Amino acid sequence: MFRGRYEHAIDSKGRISIPSRFREILSEQYDDRLVITNFDHCLVAFPFQEWSVLEQKVNSLSLVKKEAKTFLRFFYSSAIDCVIDKQGRLLIPPTLRDYAGLQKDVMLVGEGKKIEIWAKERWELVVKKAQEDFEQVSDTLAGLGL
Repeated sequence: MFRGRYEHAIDSKGRISIPSRFREILSEQYDDRLVITNFDHCLVAFPFQEWSVLEQKVNSLSLVKKEAKTFLRFFYSSAIDCVIDKQGRLLIPPTLRDYAGLQKDVMLVGEGKKIEIWAKERWELVVKKAQEDFEQVSDTLAGLGL
């Protein structure tokens, strides 16, 4: 499982270094392939095997529901297969960099079976909002037994 957050810089070619801990998890449990797509103002990178599981679930969505069609178009149309190079870097295509606002400083955030890639400024806003809403979130989680 991916967890933790790591700050890195994106280079002039659009490459980011994958944290060594994430690379260890990939080599132990997966391989060097990731599928990256846009989602919620950041990028989401799935190990190829996890993406395959997700595709099976997503393919069960109704194709006649407007919300499902909108989601599928947005999610799938930007999905791209990427391979981590020998130096542990990942090339992020320009369209995905633009969507996520990736320019210099980026945050890689472990999210269980996936990795989120954030522009540092956007990540800081998300964390600030989470801190402001923590009491309400805590109450909701307590209601779920967590």
